[in-house]
Amino acid sequence: MARYIARRLVSSLVVLFLVSVFTFLIFQVIPNGSPALRIAGRGASPATLAAVVKEWGFNQPLYVQYADMMEKIFTGSVVSYSGNINVLGQLRAGLPATVSLAVGASVIWLSGAIVIGVISSRRIGGTVDRLMGVLASVSISVPVYVIGAVALYFLAYKVSIFPNGGYVPISQSFFGWLDHMILPWLCLSVGFIGLYSRVLRSSIIETEGEDFVRTAKAKGLTKRRILVHHVLRTSMIPIISLWGLDFAGVIGGGAILIETLFNLQGVGQYAAESIGLLDIPPIMVIVMYGTFFVVLLTTAVDILHAFAEPRVRLQV
Repeated sequence: MARYIARRLVSSLVVLFLVSVFTFLIFQVIPNGSPALRIAGRGASPATLAAVVKEWGFNQPLYVQYADMMEKIFTGSVVSYSGNINVLGQLRAGLPATVSLAVGASVIWLSGAIVIGVISSRRIGGTVDRLMGVLASVSISVPVYVIGAVALYFLAYKVSIFPNGGYVPISQSFFGWLDHMILPWLCLSVGFIGLYSRVLRSSIIETEGEDFVRTAKAKGLTKRRILVHHVLRTSMIPIISLWGLDFAGVIGGGAILIETLFNLQGVGQYAAESIGLLDIPPIMVIVMYGTFFVVLLTTAVDILHAFAEPRVRLQV
């Protein structure tokens, strides 16, 4: 087990390094204008361009520029050029809303997918299974911004069951925080529930044909015990992998549309605003931190898989 963990950690460090290099090259080496001009904007004055060149050291060798950029990112000294605001401070301000959205939605979509997936796998080919399959396909196909816009219109503007956007910190008011987050949670969860439930259904059906399940049946174990302690435990492995990637993606700004639609002022909305302003430094920091978080969480999930399923350790 120790060797498996060591290999995964080393591979994660390699991936993190490569991501940092590729991110640097994307914003520093691509043609069609100098990096200083892309960061400062097309209408920047010569004084602003000179300040950008000096700040980022674009007249230095490439490896020196890379080291300087990494130092600025990890020390939190990157400044937004659209408003001369510290990027790390903006991320810290938006992170509570993004984490609240990610945690609440992930609990809903994981719980809902488990219930629907198990029910569908118990009624293969039946009316309930077919109906859930249709609903899952629809939920996966409809874009999340359409779901959010429809829900916001009917449940916030027309009926006023939920607030029409905004974010209330949990430290300020728990019930206010909950009231503002329920609708974004549900809208973000719909597509994930549809996808996860179909994956879990297929995984359960496949697992039930394994030898260890037939052995458990031969021992006279109850169907409930076999499902919970044998089938579901193995079938959850691909679900946990998907959950780790999607949860990390939401934390890294993957819920841009939901955050913008509901005006949550999170990391995703900050990324969207930076893209609209062509403000490169915040985009660079969000991409780097988001990617690092995805890699680290994926590594943690893989290690947990190795504990739950010994055969996983032999695949790496």
